[in-house]
Amino acid sequence: MSGDPPLRRLVQVCLQTLNRIHLPGPSVLPVAGAVVGLYSGLAAGIFSNLIGVMNGISFSIARLGNPRYSGPHPLANVWDALSQTNWHLEHAITGAPLALGALLLSRVIEPGGPRDEVKRRLRLLALLVLGALALYYPLVALTALNRAFGHAHSITETLPHLPWWLFLVAPPLGGLVVGRLLRDYPDIHGHGVPEVVRAVKSNQELSGERGLLKLIASAITIGSGGSAGREGPIVYGGAAFAGTVGHTLGFSRRELAILLACGAGAGISASFNAPIAGAVFAMEIILREFELKVFSPIILSSVAGTLVSRGTMGAAPMINRLDYKLVSGGEVVFYAVLGLICGLIAYAFVRLLHHTEDFFGGRGRGRLSAWLGGRPLSLRAALGGLCAGLLAFLSPTVWGSGHDYINLAAIGQLGFFFLVTACGVKLVATAITLGSGGSGGTFFPSAVMGAMAGGAFGTLVHYLFPHGTGPSGAYAVVGMGGAMAALTRGPLTGMMMLYELSGNHSIILPLMVTCTIASALCHYLSERKAPKVQTDEELLATTPVRALMRELEPVPADMHLRPLMDQVLTTESGVLPVLDGDGKLYGIVQVDQFREIWRDEALHPALVASDVARKVPLLTPDTDLAQALRLMDQEDVDALPVQGAPGSQTHGLLTRALVRRFLSARHARQHAHGEHIVAPTEATN
Repeated sequence: MSGDPPLRRLVQVCLQTLNRIHLPGPSVLPVAGAVVGLYSGLAAGIFSNLIGVMNGISFSIARLGNPRYSGPHPLANVWDALSQTNWHLEHAITGAPLALGALLLSRVIEPGGPRDEVKRRLRLLALLVLGALALYYPLVALTALNRAFGHAHSITETLPHLPWWLFLVAPPLGGLVVGRLLRDYPDIHGHGVPEVVRAVKSNQELSGERGLLKLIASAITIGSGGSAGREGPIVYGGAAFAGTVGHTLGFSRRELAILLACGAGAGISASFNAPIAGAVFAMEIILREFELKVFSPIILSSVAGTLVSRGTMGAAPMINRLDYKLVSGGEVVFYAVLGLICGLIAYAFVRLLHHTEDFFGGRGRGRLSAWLGGRPLSLRAALGGLCAGLLAFLSPTVWGSGHDYINLAAIGQLGFFFLVTACGVKLVATAITLGSGGSGGTFFPSAVMGAMAGGAFGTLVHYLFPHGTGPSGAYAVVGMGGAMAALTRGPLTGMMMLYELSGNHSIILPLMVTCTIASALCHYLSERKAPKVQTDEELLATTPVRALMRELEPVPADMHLRPLMDQVLTTESGVLPVLDGDGKLYGIVQVDQFREIWRDEALHPALVASDVARKVPLLTPDTDLAQALRLMDQEDVDALPVQGAPGSQTHGLLTRALVRRFLSARHARQHAHGEHIVAPTEATN
């Protein structure tokens, strides 16, 4: 028994050490990023399976309407699919003990003071991990069933057997349903990526519920035959969930922006099975920065998203590994020309997409546009689906994202005229599907356009110079990256995406040339004649605080706690300015400052407003909104007091909510007048 006292002392030391644990936002951010990555991977798997189910419904209708349809008989394959599935039990073996350990730790730590926040964060992160595990394995089983029923990976084999009438029925019905779903949610009609970029730049919130609605609507659009991509909804959904987690964990505005980028990057990583490209996308397109402090959460989220998606979507690379290389130094010239072609295609696609949005929204010229503008969204989206179905007769790449045909172009199995037709028809069909009210992204369709254009250009070049150039498939792969880079104005994203997908180091030089030139050309063409629209940053920098501030009377320094709490709780913003003992404006008091003291009624008579007030910088009515927001970020607050006129008893208060409403109203006016509230490409400047 002599060992008991030392053991007891060791336990006490450990408990005391645990009670001194602090979990500030920066230390929790990498873990939160990894958790967000898990759910982005799950969202990608759910989205992929929803598309498979919608495809299955369409193909089942075709089977019922065509007795001679020779599709697969899936029931015999179900058991084989389940037995051959890699369930990745190591995820549960690793994740469950860590989560349970965090739950246990949250119970061991004594309550009180800052430790309550530590306990809450540990408990939330642990429950999120356990929830992800609970969703993961049923989703893996659903993926196996989808594969057994032939819904997930047999588009190129199935489409030729579909009856002609299905192309005229399924896309319009999908558009009708999507238009009805999104009728009351105009803020999620976009393509996904611009909305996330805008949310990061202007500190806007993304709703998790609307992120889920975006996934469902996009799955219906793509699965019913509309021409759209998968990545935009996944980016939006991942960022929306990340925002919800960040708010729950109490992160600052800066940390929330990084976490939104984590969700977006993990979505790209999961969609393409490309973690490096997803991380680069988050930093280059979403955050527009490459600081060291954002690396760890973004990279961990991309890794987690990819690991999950490999179980729920399959580990096979999107592009088959092909040993293409630069045949000669002179071939760089042809890849430079390919960059120009990809830049022109991306620019044409963006312009047509925006013109189509204006046309179906009633902002175009002619009576037809005005008539369409007065019709409900469901009818417009159904008409867009009908147009896409008609275009599918010209090229099967119109159906869904069309990425199944990229591998055929990469191995040179598609003819010149098929490639040219597919590029043009895919461009038009995607613009009509999305412009009329359908839901989906533009990343995958742009990859198909680039692959088709590159394959056609490579076929022509290789025919003219057979000994000095590579096969058409090499140009198809590089063209895919060039189109992505041009559309997003992200050359690094395009390079890394195709470098990672192809797994071929020898193709990096052509990729660098094509992606850089394509991105620069599309940027130049988009900005050359684009009307100068005042950005949010410019508007904030030129708008004084007096235009938005709310005038109110501050509370005196000697106001007791109970009436102070009642007064703060009845305000719209939950914040009031406070005077000091000399009657001068001192700072603010917020609702969350009562969190630790409101239950202790013994403190109520002893505390006054000056005891709980927080000293913050004071604004003047002439301070611009941009400077005011920067001060809020530095202080990590949502409101700042505004100094009134000398001798006045009335001061003011500026809140983030007021600024957010101001920007939202401006965006609504721009949308009503047909102005695009994002830059002319997929991402903002």
